[in-house]
Amino acid sequence: MNLDDYCIPDEIYVVDTETTGLDGIPTDVVVDIGICMVDLKKGMVSDVYSAVVGYDITDWDDRRKKAWIFENTDMTLEMVASATPLDRIVREVRVILDGKAVTSYNIPFDMDKFLYKMPWGLKGSFKECTDIMKAATRVCKLPSQFYGVEYRFPKLDHAYSQIVLGGNTDQLYKQDHRALSDARMASQVMIEMFRNKDYHP
Repeated sequence: MNLDDYCIPDEIYVVDTETTGLDGIPTDVVVDIGICMVDLKKGMVSDVYSAVVGYDITDWDDRRKKAWIFENTDMTLEMVASATPLDRIVREVRVILDGKAVTSYNIPFDMDKFLYKMPWGLKGSFKECTDIMKAATRVCKLPSQFYGVEYRFPKLDHAYSQIVLGGNTDQLYKQDHRALSDARMASQVMIEMFRNKDYHP
């Protein structure tokens, strides 16, 4: 066995969230969450969890009610209003991720702006692994427009098209921008980078 194998978790959980905006809690909220489990050594992805997060939307302002997620995907306000309540989803996600190795495609967004904040409060409950997006940045090598920054972060569809589909970036793989399907895409990007020795947990 390669000594490096001792540093690779048997299972890595990949989390994705869909939200009402980019500002984070408390301005925005998580409305969709998906979790996959990845076995990097076997190159396998398994669905673990998917849920629309329920809220009382009667007091929501137009900014939330007309969020990008509701205007550009199959997700609706009615789905959120009738979904399993937030507090139950939080409990279920905590149980799944407790003590696990966990990452996402853009930790500063999914974790720092949302899941590490209350009511989720997941900071310190799991081992944070390498951000898939940051690893993909070094592979995709998209030129940055900012002085002193060599490469910009690739969007998930670009990373998937280039890394998983072998560079077919002329016609990007179309995301449906739902949490579980995006978690699957990010998981496949991570697996392919791991195979090419471009991802280290």
